[in-house]
Amino acid sequence: MTDRPQYPTLTITALKRWAPPPALAGFVALLIVMFGAAYAVGASAGPVAPGMRSTEVESPGFVGDLGRPHGHTGGTGGTR
Repeated sequence: MTDRPQYPTLTITALKRWAPPPALAGFVALLIVMFGAAYAVGASAGPVAPGMRSTEVESPGFVGDLGRPHGHTGGTGGTR
């Protein structure tokens, strides 16, 4: 009985070339499992502070321009 050498087809060769390394695939799978476990633990724990509400509803958290003219970037260049 004569053994023929096994030649991979062009499709299999192309797939092996473009497939991610097994370590990368395992790392991504581990990330997905860890994210799922963390989400499950967080969902089972519930909200951290269920009754927490803001006391001031209409007060902005930050006034953006702080009295400076619009377009001021804080640099030293430009007109004075």
